[in-house]
Amino acid sequence: MPSITRIGVLTGGGDAPGLNAVIRAVVKTASNSGIECIGLEDSFDGLIEPDRSRILTPRDVTGILRFGGTILGTKNTGNPFSSDVATSEGTKRYSDRVIEMFHKMGLGALVVIGGDGTLEIAYEFGKRGIPIVGVPKTIDNDIVGTTNCFGFDTAVAFATDAIDRLHTTAEAHKRILVVEVMGRYAGWIALHAGVGGGADAILIPEIPFDLSIVAARLRDRDLWGAKFSIVVVAEGAYPKGGRQSLLEAAHGTTAERLGGIGAQVCEALAGFTGKETRSVVLGHLQRGGAPTSFDRVLATRFGGKAVELVKQGQFSTMVAFDPPDIVARQLADVVGKTKTVPMDSDLLRTAKALGVTFGD
Repeated sequence: MPSITRIGVLTGGGDAPGLNAVIRAVVKTASNSGIECIGLEDSFDGLIEPDRSRILTPRDVTGILRFGGTILGTKNTGNPFSSDVATSEGTKRYSDRVIEMFHKMGLGALVVIGGDGTLEIAYEFGKRGIPIVGVPKTIDNDIVGTTNCFGFDTAVAFATDAIDRLHTTAEAHKRILVVEVMGRYAGWIALHAGVGGGADAILIPEIPFDLSIVAARLRDRDLWGAKFSIVVVAEGAYPKGGRQSLLEAAHGTTAERLGGIGAQVCEALAGFTGKETRSVVLGHLQRGGAPTSFDRVLATRFGGKAVELVKQGQFSTMVAFDPPDIVARQLADVVGKTKTVPMDSDLLRTAKALGVTFGD
């Protein structure tokens, strides 16, 4: 196989702290290996027109390690394989245009940084002949095959800090504070931030909850003198016999938006306990800001490994954290799956042993 001298790098899906750290690592590692790096703007849109991309040199990525967001922009809507796009050369099938421009730009491979949706798109392009190496990104930590995704640690750190702050006001007013966190269909953020922040109840999608059980636990706290409680709720959590709360149903190529469960739990617990209850939604605050040192290091290791796989010709793969190593996984074994909290999780068992209720 001829050596690759030019690669593209893009970020897709929702943003996460650490994206810039990956870009920096890819650019610097590639440059030191004699490979030119092209930054593609707004996910695969960067392969629609030549002016949607730019050469990235080590000078261009100097200083971005500590920044949140992504210097390339991102996008989390649309399906390249079921839509057309207007180009300077007329209307074309989006996926056909991406493949055409990949070759016209003289790229030898693509490093695709994204979550489950973006990696699934990358996998499909891989089957159509584009050499792909994926880098798993999501604050939700729900991509199979990797122990951690970068962005997760930062989101958990922020949520834990928020819970710490809510503790003081909850205790001062003897209230129940309900905190809704992100995570989509997995409870990783809620579980880790809930344990880290000392929550009294943690509600996750993996365990449909009964609020009468939660309320009984909170009333018990009142009886032994703890007149306040903290309840952490994952946005995808739902009651037994119920369904997940949606802010917006799926339509077209846009996925459903979860949310609102925190307010529902808050109102119900007020009725069950008779206590003053408030709810807080952390929302996109969990996506912003500087990445933690852990996420900076993990993202840097991911970026370096991605270029190594390109040089070795190991395509249709994804870099992954298999402590203590960064390894390659086959995209075919990753896409279309969701990593949820297992019922034998040691952290879940520990939380229950501490007296945290999950409403079950």
